[in-house]
Amino acid sequence: MSESGKQASDASFPDQVKHQRPGSSNVDLQGLPSSLGSPPAEAIRSPSAESSDLLSLPWEIIIHIASYLPAHCVVNVLPKVCRLLSTVGEDVTAWQLRAHRLIGFRARFPVGPREDFNWLNSCLEMEQLITCWAGEVQHVAEQLEENQEERDQVRRQERELVAGGHDIEPDEADGMAMAAQEVAYTADEGVEVAVEAEDGEMQPVFDGDQMAMLREELECRLEVGAAALVGNERMWLNADVGENVPYPEQNDPSHLRNMNNRGCVEMIQHQSARSPSPPLALECITLPSSHIAAVNSVLLLGGRGAVCATASRDYDVKLWDVEAGSDGVLLNRLGKKGDFTSHRGWVWCLASQGPLLASGGFDSTVRLWDLQEGGRDRGLIRASAPVLCLSCQGDVLLAGTFDKRINIYDTRAPEPLIKSVGLHGNAVLCLAADDTYIISGGKDCTVAVYDRRALKALKKIKMSSFLSSMSYSGHEVWAGDNKGMLRCFSMQTGTLKPLSQFDVGHTALVTGIHRTQGSLYTCSTDKTLKIHIPSGPPKTLCTLCHPSVVHGLSVEAGVLALASGDTTVNIWRPGK
Repeated sequence: MSESGKQASDASFPDQVKHQRPGSSNVDLQGLPSSLGSPPAEAIRSPSAESSDLLSLPWEIIIHIASYLPAHCVVNVLPKVCRLLSTVGEDVTAWQLRAHRLIGFRARFPVGPREDFNWLNSCLEMEQLITCWAGEVQHVAEQLEENQEERDQVRRQERELVAGGHDIEPDEADGMAMAAQEVAYTADEGVEVAVEAEDGEMQPVFDGDQMAMLREELECRLEVGAAALVGNERMWLNADVGENVPYPEQNDPSHLRNMNNRGCVEMIQHQSARSPSPPLALECITLPSSHIAAVNSVLLLGGRGAVCATASRDYDVKLWDVEAGSDGVLLNRLGKKGDFTSHRGWVWCLASQGPLLASGGFDSTVRLWDLQEGGRDRGLIRASAPVLCLSCQGDVLLAGTFDKRINIYDTRAPEPLIKSVGLHGNAVLCLAADDTYIISGGKDCTVAVYDRRALKALKKIKMSSFLSSMSYSGHEVWAGDNKGMLRCFSMQTGTLKPLSQFDVGHTALVTGIHRTQGSLYTCSTDKTLKIHIPSGPPKTLCTLCHPSVVHGLSVEAGVLALASGDTTVNIWRPGK
């Protein structure tokens, strides 16, 4: 603590400060400094600070108390209480401590450079992610309990009929069997909850005793708090969990059960007793069946995930109102007047910036759509090969193509092509960009950096596998490869540096990845979607298994959209 801060504290809190134990403000917690910043002098001298018992406590104690509150409460509620408490959210060290409590002090966070890292936003995002997906786990547990209670009720009714001497006619017996079957397979048809047997195999839970054990275990763990879902070991929803429980193989058929498109749920072992906030229920909907072929790409639009664009192998691009109705409503099938389809080949990728939506396809074209006009046709750009990936940066559109090129377009110009760059020896599969640099991954197992302003290549890195998806924000680039691995790079002043690669359990090509400072989403052709905290290594909060190959994902404002090979698009959104 600085001398000025110490003098201010002594003036306002003479008794408490003078009686602190020596060195109590310099305790090192797992390698992190616990000396928290002093409040502004004018805040300490405020009348409320002199009159309130709570605010008369030492500043370190106030910060410690605030650490038990949800991050959104510290940011949005405390400033409305008084001027002193409005400064609690300005303490960077407190947010660093909160982040490491959520993740665990053994994990590296952030994985990339710490310069300009927004600790407050990362904590807000992490706590929202944990509470939402912890709520999803809890929802599954509640559904299981409800189904079990209904099955028990049917059994009791059957026993009462038999005990009363009533003969059950064949038709009546069939009807009761059908009723019991419907109860068992209604809301979460295909759900399997597993426990570990003595031989290490995952066995399904069906009898009442095991279900009671499951409920008791879940209730105990969920009461501990959503923030504790970030331990070092993964666990299945089971009744007897230990550190040595084997993790089931993703390609095990019993592991890939359709859970009404919710999938099998994997949870992280609890570690602490702090809860960021009560669990938020997630609502899962499936957009009405409209595409007649696999959906290759999905993109949420509008800033709050209210509109969704889908691109399919049926040659069409469609816009959906996700918030209308119970399962969303089709707004428009995009296309030029007189055309039967949006493209003349598979539509493979989407990108958007402001009112512009771009779609790229195997017909070697990029088509532009005006979202402010309901998706009206805005123009067509012809490429020399199928377009495999897109990125919008203002009025500049980037396209990666099958013929190894990255094309740079000005969407406002009559002749839109600015430059075509060859950085790879094979098809360009993914790219990301900011105002200055373009980062691209090719099937030749290389990743390249191109300076848009200097119009020259800066770096090229050769790898053992090729990148299939990419997400770039801040100073970190996260990418998924064809072997199911995640790779993390740092990106500063045009220098791309490999940091780490992580095995998060995907067993096949990673088709989609979305990373922010506090969240990480990945999906794969192994039919799984995984939600993680972006630490090193990533902390997987849960795994959802889909009945079909997952082709891509999009995340916006807490809404998640998933594109699959069975023509469906699933949306996870906060419950209304």
